[in-house]
Amino acid sequence: MSGTIDSLNERQREAALHKDGPLLILAGAGSGKTATMTQRIARLIREEGVLPYRILAVTFTNKAAAEMRERVVKTLEEGGEASGPHGFRPDGGAVWVMTFHAFCIRVLRRGAPLLGYKGSFTIYDPTDQKAAAKRCLKEAGFDPKIYTPVIVLSAIGKYKSKAMAPADAAREAEASDMQRKKDMAELYGRYERLLKSSNAMDFDDLLFNTVKVFSREPEELAWWQSRFDYVMVDEYQDTDKLQYQIIKKLTEKSRNICVVGDDDQSIYKWRGADITNILNFEKDFEGAKVIRLEQNYRSGGNILKCANSVIRKNSERKEKALWTDRGDGDKIVYRMVNDERDEANIVALEAVKLVEEGFHYGDMAVLTRTNVQARLFEEAFIRYGISYQILGQVRYYDRKEIKDMLSYMTLVQNPSDDIALARVINEPKRGIGGVGLAKLQARAAEMGISVLELLGRDEAAEILSKNAVKAASEFSAVMNSLADAYESGAMSLQTLYDEIIEKTGYARVLESKNTVEDDSRIEHLYEFRSVIMENVSEEPDMTLSRFLEKISLLSDTDNHDRSADAVSVMTMHSAKGLEYPVVFIAGMEDGLFPSMRSLEEMNGLQEERRLCYVGVTRAKQRLYLMRAKYRTLYGKGAPTVESRFLAEMDKSVFDEEADMPGEGVTGYFHGNAGPVFKGRPYETLRRKPSADSEAEKPVFKPGDHVKHSKFGEGHVIEVSGNYVTVMFAQAGKKKLAADIAPLIKAPGV
Repeated sequence: MSGTIDSLNERQREAALHKDGPLLILAGAGSGKTATMTQRIARLIREEGVLPYRILAVTFTNKAAAEMRERVVKTLEEGGEASGPHGFRPDGGAVWVMTFHAFCIRVLRRGAPLLGYKGSFTIYDPTDQKAAAKRCLKEAGFDPKIYTPVIVLSAIGKYKSKAMAPADAAREAEASDMQRKKDMAELYGRYERLLKSSNAMDFDDLLFNTVKVFSREPEELAWWQSRFDYVMVDEYQDTDKLQYQIIKKLTEKSRNICVVGDDDQSIYKWRGADITNILNFEKDFEGAKVIRLEQNYRSGGNILKCANSVIRKNSERKEKALWTDRGDGDKIVYRMVNDERDEANIVALEAVKLVEEGFHYGDMAVLTRTNVQARLFEEAFIRYGISYQILGQVRYYDRKEIKDMLSYMTLVQNPSDDIALARVINEPKRGIGGVGLAKLQARAAEMGISVLELLGRDEAAEILSKNAVKAASEFSAVMNSLADAYESGAMSLQTLYDEIIEKTGYARVLESKNTVEDDSRIEHLYEFRSVIMENVSEEPDMTLSRFLEKISLLSDTDNHDRSADAVSVMTMHSAKGLEYPVVFIAGMEDGLFPSMRSLEEMNGLQEERRLCYVGVTRAKQRLYLMRAKYRTLYGKGAPTVESRFLAEMDKSVFDEEADMPGEGVTGYFHGNAGPVFKGRPYETLRRKPSADSEAEKPVFKPGDHVKHSKFGEGHVIEVSGNYVTVMFAQAGKKKLAADIAPLIKAPGV
């Protein structure tokens, strides 16, 4: 599609020409929403004379923001001089196109002091959050086998998503009289105090604190409201309660709000997305205009018929149907195989065949419902010599040595960050162990100062050994000198990094070990210098604060290399926003997809059906649906049931020479074509004890010490009906079906 408004179809053009008042653009998958938004922004600038910096466009990923920004700039450059009243050549780069979190950082760099933070606050990523939660658990004296950082952070995230402060959580806990809620509320309070004393915020805080600023500070809200004439929101169906409040407050005066989204692609309920935000848009913004984009420019007609036939089964949606004028295209191939290993091998063999037909490995993606399904595909691709990449692996920026460097840099920017200090105080070894660090943290808290400041004082000698005191003093002196030199402008960002590596002795220690693993870490350290140089090259005025901010906002999908000639393996959630000529969807079985949990949750099946719609509409030319007749689940093999989504699909779109979906109710034993059961999918996974053995079934209660064949030993922390929630020492928290899971009471208990 070319870059002029005349190239848009009728509905797209109607949306692009809309100027004032609320607008909802219901944009189906592949319907050209980015082109529509780009043309609307360009037209506002070029023809309506709107200043570029008075337009805000927010979305959810850096990739989407970068793509839209580039397209706006290109469109404006192609348009030449403005015809509007200002008579200037628009600078598309001045348009605020960014993620929600990036926008909130801008608000808080200015407004954080109103909440008691410094504008130089640190942003904690998940690793930092876990370290903070672990410290809170230790200080509170809770049993780590009962509560883990993951449990605590999950509870805190839920509090923040509901805009509940620690005091609100404490009142709710008191009213419920549940000890677990009281514990979580206490830990939430500790966690928030720790972050505030470290002048740090987590990702949820960026949203929550922006809402606080807008709610509590009318003058600050008024400043931001006057800052933008037009606000646009991409992927509106993915907004949560806090994001909704931010947008609602920001536009309540101008009412020039345009949201673009697709309720049929709302798949993030598990992380707080509220589909009612888009379903109720016309109620929330009176007089809103609604425009549907239904013409698809991505997929063949058969793929669209398949997607439409599934999603129309949902009742919680706005009516629309994708269509294309590009013909039916290839029919969908359904493969029913013996087990999950056959599934991976057949996908690998089909990939080789497709390359022989003229496709590239980079044209292909394998979509799964869960991350654990990726392992067998990885093994199969290695076996057949197929290049591949897996989304969800350890990010480059999550490698230990890179996290250490980022923590050192964070300390230079924010000396109050005790979590960053805790990570590197003994990296390399300085004789300050966990016990010594805990004492330092306690004393610093008593004195109301940071641990780094304490290390430079005489009081540190009362806590640490003589050798540790010397090392701690040197560490403090190095960090303070680096901070002073950088703050004074005496060194660049690259020089600062070089000085950290040299003066802390980090690289020197790795070099002295002379192992393959440590050599690899050294390579990563020097590669990270290239990352810094690239960022400075892109933004010559790049500051340390800005650099750390950019790194913290990178997501898993930002690591995805679309230029690599490799098959991409990812979950369907990760595939949102991507497209491929060839797509394989694996595990089309009830209990896996749709997931077992969704079958027992209210509206859970509707979200899974939307996920199926997203998976199907990632395909441009070829779509393969895979189902294993027998799959290993919960540590044991079991026959499967065909996914009910297959039964809902229009049968005319399938390749008649391949397998054809049945009615979704017949299961098969491994290597046996005979039907073995009908009925609810998960019933076949349940144990079927004889009547006289029923009494022998173990009954679990909170506190029981139990053992699982795969996850090891743990303690029961909650029992609800047939479900047992266990905190395992190694595997963490797991919710298990008591009559499926190989779970027994530990011997002697």
